[in-house]
Amino acid sequence: MSDFDSNPFADPDFSNPFQDPSVTQVTRSAPPGGLEEYNPFTDAKTAAPGNAPKATPVPSQQNTQPAIMKPTEEPPAYSQQQSQRRNEDQARVQAELLRRQEELEKKAAELDRRERELQSHGGGRKNNWPPLPEKFPVGPCFYHDIAVDIPVEFQKTVKIMYNLWMFHACTLFVNMFGCLAWFCVDTSRGVDFGLAMLWFLLFTPCSFVCWYRPLYGAFRSDSSFRFFVFFFIYICQFGVHVLQSIGIAGWGTCGWIAALTGLNINIPVGIIMVLISALFTALSVGSLIMFKRVHALYRTTGASFEKAQQEFATGVMSNKTVQTAAANAAANAATNAARGAFKPQP
Repeated sequence: MSDFDSNPFADPDFSNPFQDPSVTQVTRSAPPGGLEEYNPFTDAKTAAPGNAPKATPVPSQQNTQPAIMKPTEEPPAYSQQQSQRRNEDQARVQAELLRRQEELEKKAAELDRRERELQSHGGGRKNNWPPLPEKFPVGPCFYHDIAVDIPVEFQKTVKIMYNLWMFHACTLFVNMFGCLAWFCVDTSRGVDFGLAMLWFLLFTPCSFVCWYRPLYGAFRSDSSFRFFVFFFIYICQFGVHVLQSIGIAGWGTCGWIAALTGLNINIPVGIIMVLISALFTALSVGSLIMFKRVHALYRTTGASFEKAQQEFATGVMSNKTVQTAAANAAANAATNAARGAFKPQP
């Protein structure tokens, strides 16, 4: 038993296993915290002793900056020319607004003036067309003011029709002088000159009363009956314009046939007649275009043939002359019936 009680480490010849060089090398390469803090199971793969990876130096906080991407092309600088152009555009827009404001102020002043004029005349409207001198023995027959009577959306069309009527009157006036020149070079054309004067004196007022005034009243009061009157008369007027542009000899117009005949007699007179023929042709084309335009506007106003019939019946029954004639006819019929009833039998 003495062998078991003896201490084997007390033998001076015993060598300490922890003093082995391989063990001391491993303990030296251990983590800084010591063996008691080292856990070999924290990493998925433990590096072999002596082959541990080198620690990556942590960058200092002063060098850490966010990544900034620089554009490949620098934006163009705001040049002085662009600034000047912008200022010019702003000045142009401001000038346009000022111009429109001035126009609106002028229109408002004009409407106020007309309203004061109407109030000064007791609410009635004084006739102003045709514009005749005050000392003229005959006064104006109609009141004509497109800016007051016609709605804004139809004013342009009515103005064009008024200018077309004036062009028609001027063409008839020039046609009268063209026929006079033709009569001067050919004495057998006296009939054409006389008819030319008749057409000017007849068609100028009749065209104004028969188709322009119905059109003016139709747009002013949205009257279906006046629209139908205008369409019926204006289509006849268009046919007359076509015949005048043709220029049949003996009809009192310098149309194309008459112009070619005048060229054979006298070249200067023939040239004048050719120009008048061109005026009649332009008048025919303009009449056709405006007829289509007025018809398109007529379809947008809600007018119809039934409405025209109702307006005609209402206008006839509200006419004082018709009412007086109807009352007289009814009274005469009643008197005759009474006389027949009380007449003694033979």
